[in-house]
Amino acid sequence: MSRPLRIGLVGSGFMGRSHALAWRIAPLVFELPVRPEIVILADRTPELASQAARQLGIPRATGDWQDLIRDPEIDLVDITAPNALHKTIALAAIEAGKAVYCEKPLAPDAADARTLAEAAERAALPTFVGFNYLRNPMTRLARELVASGEVGEVWSFRGIHAEDYMSDPGVPWSWRLDPAGGAGAVADLGSHIIAMARFVVGPIDELVADVDTVVTERAIVRGGTPVRPVEVDDEARALIRFANGATGTIEASWIATGRKMYLAFELTGSKGSILLNMERMNELRLFVKGQRSGREGYVEIPAGPDHADYAAFLPAPAHQLGFNEIKAIEVKDIAMAMGGGPAFQPDFREAYEIQRVVDAILLSARERRWVSIDEIG
Repeated sequence: MSRPLRIGLVGSGFMGRSHALAWRIAPLVFELPVRPEIVILADRTPELASQAARQLGIPRATGDWQDLIRDPEIDLVDITAPNALHKTIALAAIEAGKAVYCEKPLAPDAADARTLAEAAERAALPTFVGFNYLRNPMTRLARELVASGEVGEVWSFRGIHAEDYMSDPGVPWSWRLDPAGGAGAVADLGSHIIAMARFVVGPIDELVADVDTVVTERAIVRGGTPVRPVEVDDEARALIRFANGATGTIEASWIATGRKMYLAFELTGSKGSILLNMERMNELRLFVKGQRSGREGYVEIPAGPDHADYAAFLPAPAHQLGFNEIKAIEVKDIAMAMGGGPAFQPDFREAYEIQRVVDAILLSARERRWVSIDEIG
């Protein structure tokens, strides 16, 4: 029988609930070398933690995340708290000798992300960061198409992550707007498309960027006073150059009216091109040169059992995986790594590299110039 992997979950909001579901789903769908068990939940107050623990079937709860860290039973600390708390909780977990799974972005800036990566490496502890869209079978197919040379030499990458959850100026000020937690849309959403660009194409060498704050103040309570200034970006755009010579663009916005989950890219190569959009995450569009005259065009490839991890959920193509299934694939890969399997990516070191690109975008926007990623320590 596989040994237990005892998990302490910090946070029970949107992402906390998604993680809880994923840890339940993964062992039902995949054969794992460990047996994941969430044994304690920490949240802001004992009451909130106890209520969420009852709903999620977690046996113990606490209003103090430090109790969770100190618990000798815990093997892995799973952090879904607000961004500003990631560094503090993760460092405490590392100091306690625990493996750490943290939602993105890992830290407010690259310097803090590097501190976390180096601390984990010194302690020889496994780390995992939640960029779950990299686990979509269609994202992995795109990477395979590039790596195999089927679309030839990569010439350009146009990527965007746009949503509209902050497009209403009446949405009140919240932790997302707290500069102590880092940048705005470029970190919250831009980190996803940066991670995808690095995953599919490779490292980014340099960029020039602009960021903008469109809604400059928000009420503390909807419709009320007082208001607080908004000190982070609502949208960002960057021209980028990859280490392999490809060029492209990256955009991020949380005020893109009408967009709910527009994490998408178009990749152009010397032999073909790829279109992928997470609003239709079970489809990839592929164009390959050499088609018969009058028959040229993109082919739509539906996700199916021939693609990585899909068959574990469904035996038939085009029957649709969703957000929670993709997260279950992510925690499956974490469980495999914790059981002695392949190392997981992205870890804290890769999350640091992603944060360097975020910080380079902010530096370029401030100084109005091209910035090399090597300028970011």
